Amino acid sequence: MLIIRWLLTLICAFLIGRLMTKIHMPSILGWLIAGMALGPHALAWMPQTILDSNWYNWIQDILSVGVGLMLGTELIWKKLKRYGSALLITTLTQSLGTFLIVSFVFSVVFSFQGIPIWLGFAFGGIALATAPAPALSITQEYHTKGPVTDTLLPMAVLDDIVGIIVFFSVNAAIAKQVSAGSMPWYMVPVMIFLPILIGILPGYITGKWLQRREQPRSILAIILAMIVVTTLFGWVCQRYITPSINLNYVLIGVSFSTVFSNMVSDEKLQTIIKIYNPCLLVALLTTIVNLGAPLNYHLVLGAGGYTVIYIVSRAFGKYCGARFGAHRTELPETVQKYLGLTLLPHSGVSLIFTGIICATLSQEPNLVHIVQGTIAAAAIINEFIAVLVAKKGFELAGEMNA
Repeated sequence: MLIIRWLLTLICAFLIGRLMTKIHMPSILGWLIAGMALGPHALAWMPQTILDSNWYNWIQDILSVGVGLMLGTELIWKKLKRYGSALLITTLTQSLGTFLIVSFVFSVVFSFQGIPIWLGFAFGGIALATAPAPALSITQEYHTKGPVTDTLLPMAVLDDIVGIIVFFSVNAAIAKQVSAGSMPWYMVPVMIFLPILIGILPGYITGKWLQRREQPRSILAIILAMIVVTTLFGWVCQRYITPSINLNYVLIGVSFSTVFSNMVSDEKLQTIIKIYNPCLLVALLTTIVNLGAPLNYHLVLGAGGYTVIYIVSRAFGKYCGARFGAHRTELPETVQKYLGLTLLPHSGVSLIFTGIICATLSQEPNLVHIVQGTIAAAAIINEFIAVLVAKKGFELAGEMNA
């Protein structure tokens, strides 16, 4: 019955997404609304028992690899060489710029309120990452193509890596402040490089098979089977190598697909993308509903000044950081003007990071309440704003339906 209720939730989410397109809104907004409305805090078609069940989390891991697969197809060496260091520099300016601005603003605010200044860096560490699934959903739905799209998708991958490094460094420093148990420093590179290493071997095997296959059904069967195999490989590594941390399955999927995408011809890669697109739609739909389900809409009503400060300072950091980096590296003008608008989606990553930082602050319940309330409300409000702003960014860049 739980599986049936989950499937009915996905069907409702799909239909609500279709309704959103009728009023010229992105489908992802409908999926988010459905996740919140049918999740455990509202109608509970998807109760907490589903979200906590092993089978559900296994499916989400497989779908995360599936979402990462599409991001990896953008990491083609020949394409990346066109931007070279410009892509890396702009990633650093927008991510580290966001971290510094949000940390500074909250540190100043907290200094006047008697709250530890170092808590501001927790907000900065949470703020710098970008959620890749919403951005990918918009590019797929509106068939965007151009310099902004070509920059955004690989940047979302690099942004995740920078986010992991900065956040877990901040988390370790905060743990020393509150004398809580902390992840050792050496585990930070493990969290980054282990998912990449896990995806390499399955990706190489897949690339060899795809080089000899031409039939669409055969290609799709190989892709889907190897997504499952790659996820299983990740589960085994997590259980026996890193049982104390959660691996990033999106990053595993990115590594997996980057390898085989660089082994096949451009024509074969375009065929793979076209064949895989319907499966990607299912993966994105399920992932976005999963992001919306844990969100408590009551938090929107109680959102206070911290939430407003967080949303505004993060948006300022993302936009100005992206514009500064793109301008200094002489990326195309549309990238300089509009890339920052497409970097605002955030909720999935922010909620994961919030859970980790709150566990670190468990000895300080007042601080936990500040972080949880602010980020949870911001995740809901920001995601609706961010999706609309991202769509507008692609529209202003002239990349819609291109």
